[in-house]
Amino acid sequence: MKDISTDIGRKEWLEIILAIAVLIAATLLPTSIALVSTTIFFILFAFFKPFQSLVVLIPYVIFRSFFTELNTGMKLIGDLITFIVLIRLLLLNIKHWKTWFHFKKFEWFFFLFLIFGAVIGYLNGVSVASIVFQVRTFIIMYLLYYILSRSKLPRNFFVKLAWITVFSGFVLFVQGIVEKLSLRSMWMPEAWSDKVLSSTNFVRIYGLVNNPNSLALVMFFAVSAAFFLRFVYQDGKYKVLLMISEVAFIGLLLLTLSRGTWISSFVFVLFFMLISRNWKILKQMVLTFLVALILVYFPVNFGVILSQYLGVENETNGEVSSGGLSNRFKETIDSETIELMTQSGRLFYIKKGFEVLSDYPLTGAGFGTFGGSATLSYDSPIYEEYGIRSDIYGGKNFYSDNQYIQVIAETGAIGVLLFAGFLLTMLWMFWKDRKSTFAQYMFALWFATGFAGVVYNIWELKVYTMFYFMLFAIYVATRNLYPMLELSKFERELSDNK
Repeated sequence: MKDISTDIGRKEWLEIILAIAVLIAATLLPTSIALVSTTIFFILFAFFKPFQSLVVLIPYVIFRSFFTELNTGMKLIGDLITFIVLIRLLLLNIKHWKTWFHFKKFEWFFFLFLIFGAVIGYLNGVSVASIVFQVRTFIIMYLLYYILSRSKLPRNFFVKLAWITVFSGFVLFVQGIVEKLSLRSMWMPEAWSDKVLSSTNFVRIYGLVNNPNSLALVMFFAVSAAFFLRFVYQDGKYKVLLMISEVAFIGLLLLTLSRGTWISSFVFVLFFMLISRNWKILKQMVLTFLVALILVYFPVNFGVILSQYLGVENETNGEVSSGGLSNRFKETIDSETIELMTQSGRLFYIKKGFEVLSDYPLTGAGFGTFGGSATLSYDSPIYEEYGIRSDIYGGKNFYSDNQYIQVIAETGAIGVLLFAGFLLTMLWMFWKDRKSTFAQYMFALWFATGFAGVVYNIWELKVYTMFYFMLFAIYVATRNLYPMLELSKFERELSDNK
């Protein structure tokens, strides 16, 4: 790929390592000191090393739950990096301020959707704080797209993002295997290991992401990063390391027992093959999948059985089965599971969502009213009216686990049209450029994301939208679809001169 350089200087890696070391060190400090010290450090780092700070954002967001579990003073680092880099971009290009307002059709649909949902929520009694929280959740990772899509990127930026994703994947893999074999008794915060889980969830790997579904989604992008690096290193450099990475990451993805991500991954492969007809890479994927089953999935599950035989047991949850692929899918169609979903799970909230729609058919009830991020932290004014009780699945603090029913309930027919415009105009961009490999990847990723929205609030999941919007932005930036702006001329020239 002519626009990509694989050369990454020693100084660049040292800067990234320094920033990560600051993150690790901050977990050991008192909360107030960690808050002040990381704020000062990352303000300076993000302003003077914007591209490097965006690389560091990947491990921070991936491990954010772990960092904040150890030290709550580390919650704001991601937002801080994003806003400081945005401010730098605007300040450096203040003479070209008109270019700040060049937007594509999907962005206009997105903005109108956010404004509409916010206004309707306010009119229906949702607090301003709750509305701001919900809008922030939707827009924070879009800002990464805004920054990168308009920036003159260093030629090695994409490769650095891929490598940091692979390195993060290795950390997750090692910890995840230890977590599984030790029955959640080692290498994780005590509060997590002491948490009582159902037998269904206890056999899953939560990892340092503290969520099996989010962990599986990260592994999906880690696999993509490893395949990408094999593609750009045409001389076969790092081939063995990257092949091992692919096997390890797919193995861990399987061990999360995340049905939604498994099916989303299948959807991705299906649509990628339909548009690319790249049978060589399909062969590599299938072979890697089979090796991951043989070398990772089956041995680890056997190790769990052996651990229990030797007397290893979790004090909170006792002995459990090792879990399995077939069992996970059987649970999906099990009559008891369906009954539970109908009474208090996904099907229950789909039904409730359509009840809300029937009362607010055009506008929905507004942001902050049904199953979104805001309702995890703030009360919804409509839950009592619709019989969503505090003793069902956490009551007022629930995710709809379906992005579309949330959009339907909160924004009605008008919001659905705006959200559809946001999604479909993106798809059209990829389809028009369908002969390029990058567009083919984004085309398939769009469909995988679309399916993921059926089982997750995917557009509110920061660890997913970070990757999606960064990839989308790099795709757009390499095609110069906006007036290109300087973000860090020094960093870009340093990369270009290698």
